[in-house]
Amino acid sequence: MRVTSSMYYKSLYGENNSQLNNKLFDVNKQIASRLKIQYAKDGVSVFTETMRLDNEIVTLKQIKKSTESGYKVSNQTDIVLNEFEDSMNRMRTLLLQAANGTNDEVSLNAVASELRGIEEHFKNLANTSINGKHLFSGSTVDIKPISADGTYNGNNMAMKAFSGLNVQQQYNLTGAELFLGEEVLTRREVTSNVIQAANASTSTVVAGDSTMSQFMGDVNSPNEHYFYLTGVKNNGTAFKQQIPMTDTETVDDLLTKIGNAYGNTPSVKVVNVSLNSSGQIVVEDKMKASSKLDFHLVGATDFSGGGAANVTSIDNLDSGSTDYASIIATPGLYVREFVKSPYGSAAAGITNIDGLLYDRTQFSVSGNTVSSDVSQIMKTTNAFATPSTKISEVADVSQGTAGTLDGTQFKLAGTNVNGIAFDVQIDFKNTAGGGSTFSPDGGITNYKIFNIEVPRAAVDADKMTYQQLMDVINMVVTNQFPATTNTDTDYDTTVSSSNFAGTTSLSYDGKIKFGDLSAANTKATIALYDSNSGDFTAGADASVMSFNSNNALTIRDPKTDFFKSINEMITAVENYKLYPDSKSGDIRNIGMENSIARMDSLQDHVFGAHSLVGAQSNALTLSIERTQLLEVSTMTLRSSVIDTDLAEASLALTQLTLNYEAMLSTVGRVSKLSLVNYL
Repeated sequence: MRVTSSMYYKSLYGENNSQLNNKLFDVNKQIASRLKIQYAKDGVSVFTETMRLDNEIVTLKQIKKSTESGYKVSNQTDIVLNEFEDSMNRMRTLLLQAANGTNDEVSLNAVASELRGIEEHFKNLANTSINGKHLFSGSTVDIKPISADGTYNGNNMAMKAFSGLNVQQQYNLTGAELFLGEEVLTRREVTSNVIQAANASTSTVVAGDSTMSQFMGDVNSPNEHYFYLTGVKNNGTAFKQQIPMTDTETVDDLLTKIGNAYGNTPSVKVVNVSLNSSGQIVVEDKMKASSKLDFHLVGATDFSGGGAANVTSIDNLDSGSTDYASIIATPGLYVREFVKSPYGSAAAGITNIDGLLYDRTQFSVSGNTVSSDVSQIMKTTNAFATPSTKISEVADVSQGTAGTLDGTQFKLAGTNVNGIAFDVQIDFKNTAGGGSTFSPDGGITNYKIFNIEVPRAAVDADKMTYQQLMDVINMVVTNQFPATTNTDTDYDTTVSSSNFAGTTSLSYDGKIKFGDLSAANTKATIALYDSNSGDFTAGADASVMSFNSNNALTIRDPKTDFFKSINEMITAVENYKLYPDSKSGDIRNIGMENSIARMDSLQDHVFGAHSLVGAQSNALTLSIERTQLLEVSTMTLRSSVIDTDLAEASLALTQLTLNYEAMLSTVGRVSKLSLVNYL
């Protein structure tokens, strides 16, 4: 075969030139773009790994941005809480100053004025916002959390920063936690509010060693003295007990018997019962945190020598008097009160002595609103009831038929929006007994309280909710009753129409309230109580629950109500009250000494919340630092995968260039050869 020049050319130049040009082009692309590949086809494995790392970097940037945004909120919250604590320390100092007993009214007024200023400062701090977003509103950041009256308007929803795969970190502190939170280590403490004298005829404060004869002023010794105790234990169990005392027994003996009624034994104390320096009885819960413990007491002695003090119904003490002087002049029934409230009697025809009744009392009235004073609290969780909460989840179902509300009867008494009196009974019955009903005429006409199930029927006693109870209250107080007693559509129509005349609801702290929509100053009055209330017959059941009570004042409680507590503390200074005193001013105020104890509890709560915020900030800071390290590490790894080593590429370019030049030189020499050279 003849070898031609073109064959040499193709062999030496054609293929080599194409390959070298491609390699030179690739190296130049890498140097120009600083990337190893331009397209997926250039290197599938490199492209796949690069895309994975790119996604990782984007995710890390999102985490970093989210965490940094959360940290700004958490850090600002930390700053605000520092100011909170400084202001609380100043407030405590002022309370101590006010309570030292050396201030005149002018000084106390000055202290109260500064305290009101601090209160306003607290509200301003509570409404702090960043770029229009409020710190303490929960997830409703566009709503100002605290109203002028101290009411919380936000929610309890946590906001969380995305800090990793399936990892989130809360960065806000809700007002529900800060202003209405719960401290499980705080034990409830309550106190009576009537200053007790050692002797009915003197003003000397009672001591624990005072005898009953001295304490009750009995001039016809020997005689028995009777004390009527009503209360609620830590676990929500209600009780009532008649406590007989002899002349020689002491006030300390009475305190011991009160403790025993709560469940104290010689070896175990579930409550501490003591006297404060004003002779008032203080009951302190020693068991797990609970907001249920309650206390009420009435004492009675018959100076005429009869048995009028030994009663089966608290109503029978209405014939007595708290005026010792009048009893001495005309011997009769002497009644000693321990707890007073401004509430009137709910029972028609009874002119009760203040402090006599425990829970047969009218709700307070302010303008067009009628409000109860007892929070409805669930037994198992200590949480406030909501409209959907079953009444059986709050009530003491150990009373009556154990384990059920079947057979329980509530009394709903008062005047409707037209000023007309009503006396309604609400009967809790199980479905086998026909279901629950309410009657405006003593059981003659019974309206079914319908459930929402299909088919509709009168609700089972243990399934009735607060909403169904409030529907009944709303119909009665607005004076609207169903057209028939047993038709669900008539019942629903009346419930709906009554809502145009008034609204019955649960407040944020689980208290029932009625709002009159037809008048600025309502004529409505309401009392709601168990029909067993006030019955001290041996073996009689206690009330399954209370809605409005003439009960002991709360000094400490696991549940926090920040602005309500602050207002009560300042009111104590404004009323010049060192201790609770039912004789003047706000008779339900806890006094300055107890305000200091409550301030200690509030400070502990805020310190705890602040610690939580500090932990959140630390977690967010660590998350930011970790994300930054991961971002750098991932970008470094990505660079090693996709980025070109410029030194290596430059060396390759130089080598390829030399090879290309060598090839061109060889081709040039070959092209100069003549045919003679091949002969």
